[in-house]
Amino acid sequence: MSSVVPFQATPLLGHVAVVTGASGGIGRAIALELARCGAALVVHGNRHAERAEDVASEIRALGGDAAVLLADLGAPQTAGEFATAAWNWRSGVDIWVNCAGADVLTGAAAAWPYEQKLAALWRVDVLATIHLSRLIGGRMVSRTDRPGGVILNIGWDQAEQGMAGDSGEMFAAIKGAVMAFTRSLAQSLAPHVRVNGLAPGWIRTAWGAAASQYWQERAARQSLRGRWGTAEDVARAAAFLASPAADFITGQIIPVNGGFRYE
Repeated sequence: MSSVVPFQATPLLGHVAVVTGASGGIGRAIALELARCGAALVVHGNRHAERAEDVASEIRALGGDAAVLLADLGAPQTAGEFATAAWNWRSGVDIWVNCAGADVLTGAAAAWPYEQKLAALWRVDVLATIHLSRLIGGRMVSRTDRPGGVILNIGWDQAEQGMAGDSGEMFAAIKGAVMAFTRSLAQSLAPHVRVNGLAPGWIRTAWGAAASQYWQERAARQSLRGRWGTAEDVARAAAFLASPAADFITGQIIPVNGGFRYE
């Protein structure tokens, strides 16, 4: 019997997906792409309720189903309550994407001391990812209707090789932890739940759009594709990993960086 998965225009039809940090940037793009593939979406936001509602409205305009849940994932109790509410929305979750991250590069946080930035990143990017993944992963394994599911976490393509500077140090430590956890969780939840990570490279989010000429040139130079990546580039990779077409891929960290050019 052939194991080839037939092509489907909506490969995630009938699936329920949750994307944390979906009110903007990469999270928004992933939520919209999963919706285009047929998934019903829980759109998570924290301080930007209107932006989260806008994403849900876009999903509904595509003919999809979406709900907005707001939560500060940096608080363990709140994160746990969010996980329960998201699970109960449609009596289960098939795809969980941990995309929420503390923004310490733009706005008022850009002026914070190093230690304060590191603490914020640790709470939201690392601890919340671990906490939510374990909660949801356990539920995915134990549910009786159809055990299984997909968890995707967000790393960073330069975490393992390192990058000089305060930001490089912080993000290497934070995203390196997320990537190491991802590989281990995949083993813990096998064979029913697939766990993978995406490691974006230079992606033109809010920081990238306002970055200096030096960073504009560096981002293009360090990609074999010769350009910045987009949030949509990451979203398409996420949709593939969430789909049945990626059924034999787990415990992996997939770079989405246009091919990193070493200097």
